[in-house]
Amino acid sequence: MLWHKRHTSLIVFFVALSIATSKALAQRGNLDTLKVHAWVSPQGDTLALEYLPWVQVYGYRKLTAEQRRQKEEWTRLRNAVYITYPYAKAASKIMNEINAKLVGVSDKKLRKAIIKEREKELRIEFTDKLTNLSIYQGKVLMKLIYRETGNNCYEIIKEYKGGFNAVLYQTVAVIVGTNLKQNYDATGDDQAIEVIVKDLERMYGYKG
Repeated sequence: MLWHKRHTSLIVFFVALSIATSKALAQRGNLDTLKVHAWVSPQGDTLALEYLPWVQVYGYRKLTAEQRRQKEEWTRLRNAVYITYPYAKAASKIMNEINAKLVGVSDKKLRKAIIKEREKELRIEFTDKLTNLSIYQGKVLMKLIYRETGNNCYEIIKEYKGGFNAVLYQTVAVIVGTNLKQNYDATGDDQAIEVIVKDLERMYGYKG
């Protein structure tokens, strides 16, 4: 522990010294005289002195088993959100486009044709990407789709593909250990997802 503290102090000292030196050189011209504070050592040597703001140095602390588990869960969730959030945003955009085309269209055959045409495009664009998702990532995606659209996946399938298909897909989902009727609670069970999404929106400029 003593070795670690000494070497940490040395690292901080050299970083601080580098900052002070670069700052001084940046302000100094070819013919300028730069006035600095001085410190005289007990041996009589005069050294330049620079005052720096305080910094906090955190030493390494071994994580407990519970802390490691929590860190692993957070990392897994964060990675899943990073992967699936763009798909959820795309799903929201596509639903808005389909709904705009369906406005004023009452003929069932024409409505079905509009949906089917867009469905074909979606299969070409997203099938390979989505089939590579794990079941865990798929669950997170369904959560995010609800967040972006206000509807769970069961309701969306029922709206566009009919009640029979919704029940069929829900049965398959339950068999593989998930649920199409997942909702989203940003201040409750899904608070961790919401925090990660907010970070993504801030870093990459996602807009609603």
